[in-house]
Amino acid sequence: MKILHSLADWARMVKLSHSVFALPFALAGATLAAAEHGIDVMQLLWIVVAMIGARNAAMGFNRLVDQHLDAANPRTAQRELPAGKLSRSLVWVVTLALTALFIFAAFKLNRLCGVLSPLAIVIIFGYSFTKRFTWASHLVLGLALAIAPVGGWAAIAGSFSIVPWLLAAAVLLWVAGFDVLYSCQDAEHDRRVGLFSIPSRFGLPRALWISRALHLAAWLGLLAVGFVSAVHLSYWVGVAAIGGLLFWQHRLVRADDLSRLGVAFLNLNAIIAILYFFSVLTSVVLSATWGSHG
Repeated sequence: MKILHSLADWARMVKLSHSVFALPFALAGATLAAAEHGIDVMQLLWIVVAMIGARNAAMGFNRLVDQHLDAANPRTAQRELPAGKLSRSLVWVVTLALTALFIFAAFKLNRLCGVLSPLAIVIIFGYSFTKRFTWASHLVLGLALAIAPVGGWAAIAGSFSIVPWLLAAAVLLWVAGFDVLYSCQDAEHDRRVGLFSIPSRFGLPRALWISRALHLAAWLGLLAVGFVSAVHLSYWVGVAAIGGLLFWQHRLVRADDLSRLGVAFLNLNAIIAILYFFSVLTSVVLSATWGSHG
């Protein structure tokens, strides 16, 4: 029973539900590569394992590094580490185990992924320190998640192409945009304790405009992926819908009203990530089917 409680606490600590932000883009990158190189079940399995390892190791490390910061913030003081629900030693052990799992899974995919896996760890762990010295920390978080589509592509292709880099750029901008929104709720606290973010540096009204600009650029990036990949019409339908969801997200949040931030941050962005993956998957499947009958 105690183990089950610890697992539940861990899942809450690392916000397991937020896995929907990165995993669909890793799968989208793999699917785009599979259109040219094919894919098998074991490759898909190891991609999922690698993503689970990397994402949860990064969150565990972030909570360890930020424990004292979380304790000082009323919004985060009840997180599992500052509240004493999980011990630092346990979180360290699990975080290191997940890191090892990620590296192992990367090598199981191919040599390129394995060799680059330590660099990925440096990036996703390094993000945790950036809020201490730069308001561009949102972009570093975007970079950490942008590894997902590049890794998904490389796992299948064993090489790189312009397509995953375009998708990575779009993911970087999308993540940075919604992280700016998320950080609005801590703007006053961050300013008071000397932490850096776009909302604390530029104020909420300007931060919202910066977030909108980042999301517009991200949407244009998704269009660029489609043009380079010569996708099926279904891709464009999905990207058009994503544009509508991004627009709606920004309609929900105002500088003087952050009450619907939870809906804008988690619900809509989770839908966007999943919708994009299914748009890519449908496009690849329909293109293959159409081609086979052409």
